[in-house]
Amino acid sequence: MTSQRKRTTYDVCIVGSGAGGGMAAHALTAAGASVVMLEAGLWWDNTRDSKMLSWPWQTPRRGASTRERPFGEFDACIGGWDIDGEPYTRADGTRFDWWRARMLGGRTNHWGRISLRFGPDDFKAKSRDGLGDDWPISYDDIAPYYDRVDDLIGVFGSNEGLRNHPDGRFLPPPMPRCRELLVKQASDRLDITCIPSRLSIITRPIHGRMACHYCGQCNRGCTVNANFSSPNVLLLPAQETGRLTIITSAMAREVTVDDQGLATGVSYIDKANGVDAHVEARVVVLAASACETARILLNSKSSRHPDGLANSSGMVGKYLTDTVGAGVAGFIPKMVDQPRHNCDGVGGMHVYMPWWLDNSKLDFPRGYHIEVWGGMGVPGHGFMGGIHRYPPGGGYGRELKNDYRRYYGTTIGFDGRGEMIPNEKSYCELDPQRRDRWGIPVLRFHWEWTDYELNQAKHMQETLRALVAEMGGTVFDPMPSRDRGYGIGNGGSIIHEAGGARMGDDPSTSVLNARSQAHDCRNLFVADGAPFVGQADKNPTWTILALAWRAADAISDMMKRREL
Repeated sequence: MTSQRKRTTYDVCIVGSGAGGGMAAHALTAAGASVVMLEAGLWWDNTRDSKMLSWPWQTPRRGASTRERPFGEFDACIGGWDIDGEPYTRADGTRFDWWRARMLGGRTNHWGRISLRFGPDDFKAKSRDGLGDDWPISYDDIAPYYDRVDDLIGVFGSNEGLRNHPDGRFLPPPMPRCRELLVKQASDRLDITCIPSRLSIITRPIHGRMACHYCGQCNRGCTVNANFSSPNVLLLPAQETGRLTIITSAMAREVTVDDQGLATGVSYIDKANGVDAHVEARVVVLAASACETARILLNSKSSRHPDGLANSSGMVGKYLTDTVGAGVAGFIPKMVDQPRHNCDGVGGMHVYMPWWLDNSKLDFPRGYHIEVWGGMGVPGHGFMGGIHRYPPGGGYGRELKNDYRRYYGTTIGFDGRGEMIPNEKSYCELDPQRRDRWGIPVLRFHWEWTDYELNQAKHMQETLRALVAEMGGTVFDPMPSRDRGYGIGNGGSIIHEAGGARMGDDPSTSVLNARSQAHDCRNLFVADGAPFVGQADKNPTWTILALAWRAADAISDMMKRREL
């Protein structure tokens, strides 16, 4: 389904329909702007297209992954690290994996809904420890937008008064489940802060949306709109204003400019027929995801912008970051022979551990948080990782079936998610030779983890293993050595990449100003993770949403004053 295309000049063209693009469309249409949105993927309506209540045994794959759904065939997000006809390349020695979503709503259909605000220290990190750069905005500048996002979308949690983990306008959190009570007890004994999670899944009805009914299938797309994804929470309400036109299967090629170097619209390929097309707009907002936005800017070359649009500083594509990630899982004997129950709850964790230590006493400068998983998930392909991981580790027939029943739900896992310090060796550029199937130059990635991140991953491993041991459990895998990076994930593998068009006060060292507006092109804005100056030890989506709303307000105000 694609909205009717209009032959007109729009007030705003938005590229990308995920968190940033969806929020920009919602705010701009509410302010009266006419908006056209380009989405490279197909239409998606989670209320109709979700496989929320499908059983794994109903398909030949039993829920196993596919090329376009690497997290399982029922996962809501169509895309992945390997998309037919859309390659990317890596410089020698680089280990970077680039996830792309190709559907309306982008990654908001897939993510874990972990909705954390950046804290005061996260915006002024250089002032604290001398590393990276300070943002040109403070927490106080963005806090009102965090409040608005909380109220519009809904997030559960608890007010804890933790200075750099700001409280929000929370809905009631769900109670911890059995495994999470064990985690909480172990955390308390180890003096690790453990509090209710903060997820954008509503536990009370708001804005005509039903509360979560605890089926636990959030990753499949929610048919009742209890969790947040862009299509039904942001885009369809924006369409109801009559001021949003959505064009799907539209692969953006470049932002076009006039003789003065100002944006005039976006050139794109209609993927259905391979035909080049163009939309005209007075303002362009790129929200295609951090790296895709950098790619569009670098490909938008003209006589006024010979190195790519908004790139007079040479900073487009530079200082990419991703979340530092390492994980541990273990067998917990206390969970053997549990009474069968359906682990009522949201499709995610009910507790988590925000950063609790003083980095000045450690050998790495920034912190991490800990996510928790486990429980009696619906059996499917790869169920429990194989019985060989559990004592006695094998068998046949009735004995094998009984062992699976005994050990069902006895795994508890932890994932550390930490802050990377931006470095000049982590960036993307255009590959001088490769093109995608539409003839558009592709990205080539460069990536390097430094000792800061490797030492953090080591600390993660030690902490997560201590938690398993404190619960009386046994970790499945041995401690990774330093030459294996202590189990650190590849760059991009956590799917939190940010930067590439960072904001700043100095046009010679940044791409955007504090309003997410390009220094070099006053009617160009960016509304995804690309403006990020730093990553923080929090998931980025809530900050993308808040910054996008802030940018949309700036656009509306400037249009009213006829500055755009």
